[in-house]
Amino acid sequence: MNEYGSLLEQISVFALPAIFAITLHEAAHGFVANKLGDDTAKRAGRVTFNPLKHIDPFGTVLMPLLLFFVSRGNFLFGYAKPVPVNFGRLRHPRMDMVWVAMAGPAINILMAIAAALLFYAIPIIPAVAKIWAALNLRNAVMFNVVLAVFNMIPLPPLDGGRVAVGLLPNFLAFPLARTERYGIAIIIAVLFLLPWIGREIGVDLDIVGIIIYWPADMIVQGIGWLTGVS
Repeated sequence: MNEYGSLLEQISVFALPAIFAITLHEAAHGFVANKLGDDTAKRAGRVTFNPLKHIDPFGTVLMPLLLFFVSRGNFLFGYAKPVPVNFGRLRHPRMDMVWVAMAGPAINILMAIAAALLFYAIPIIPAVAKIWAALNLRNAVMFNVVLAVFNMIPLPPLDGGRVAVGLLPNFLAFPLARTERYGIAIIIAVLFLLPWIGREIGVDLDIVGIIIYWPADMIVQGIGWLTGVS
């Protein structure tokens, strides 16, 4: 295999699991919202497994590729176009918002379990594709779990933030909801800026391992125990 073929293979074993994880995550939000009374996503054509409907050129393609090359495949991050949901049209807006938000991470965990179970099919795959398939499945487990954990950080506009706003009493929910306009900036600062500052001053301020990778690793181990795949 030439150099370009090897590079394409490396990209594919990351890109395919990532695209499917992000696509089904967003489709799940729209599907549950439609079932609970808001057909905004359905009318926009977003309740679909077609990745082209969910791909954001920068967040789904360019940024993950840049991170892939910069980190040599050790760190990936991406996002899709958010599915439009009009929470006011839900039958029970506050509680239904929780179910809509949880749908994305929940489908990611189910996909991770499915990917783990598919390891049992590896022996029947043609020899030329065994390693490629195994790498795809391994990355599918990891990417889906990390995506689910990341999105459950309790800060709007992430899914965990919407769950927290829906479940907390008003005196806590309202101030948390007002942080939504700053949510992405806070997340970027915590995940990227804070570790960079730490490296500059010689202090370990990288908390990604604590808030994302540590719980993700626990979930992956749980999936391994559940499916018998290690």
